[in-house]
Amino acid sequence: MIRGWLYEPVKALGKGLVITHGAGSNCESPLLRDVAEAFAEAGFHVLRCDLPYRQLRASGPPFPGAAARDREGLQRAAATVREITPDYVMLGGHSYGGRQVTLLAAEAPTVADALLLLSYPLHPPRKPEQLRTQHFPQLRTPALFIHGTRDPFGSIEEMTAALTAIPARNHMVAIEKAGHELGAAAAAVILREAECFANA
Repeated sequence: MIRGWLYEPVKALGKGLVITHGAGSNCESPLLRDVAEAFAEAGFHVLRCDLPYRQLRASGPPFPGAAARDREGLQRAAATVREITPDYVMLGGHSYGGRQVTLLAAEAPTVADALLLLSYPLHPPRKPEQLRTQHFPQLRTPALFIHGTRDPFGSIEEMTAALTAIPARNHMVAIEKAGHELGAAAAAVILREAECFANA
């Protein structure tokens, strides 16, 4: 089952975006709403959706050991948008959602044409040794990372070093003075960078 909001642009570009949330949130987060609205206004079909764990309970973190189910949900969402915009689908997520996006793409590179990773959780706060990058060498899908300079889940320097392990085309954009939630002004930056990345 897919639960969320589908945005149909007035003037469609033939491009689609699937965007999902972090571990403690849902698809109603201000960041996701702002991003979805910005992309839809720019001509993208956008699916802003809840991960399966959030469909099962209204609050609380993801279920331990059930991340594979969340990735299955992402795959269904991407396939749904692919039916609408077969030529280009960007699959994105904030924090935990973004990590699941990269894990899915490492397993199934054709699930999307590009990845949009907002505040990738490189490691738990204050635990830089617990890197979440083991799958990076398997990433074959172009990936755009948007990261705040004050994100406790990874510094810009740590992110820059980690991305060297990704063989696919990738790019990171730092948002100055932004934390893990990126902030209200981030949507415009994310859209601009995603459009540039798609056209590169």
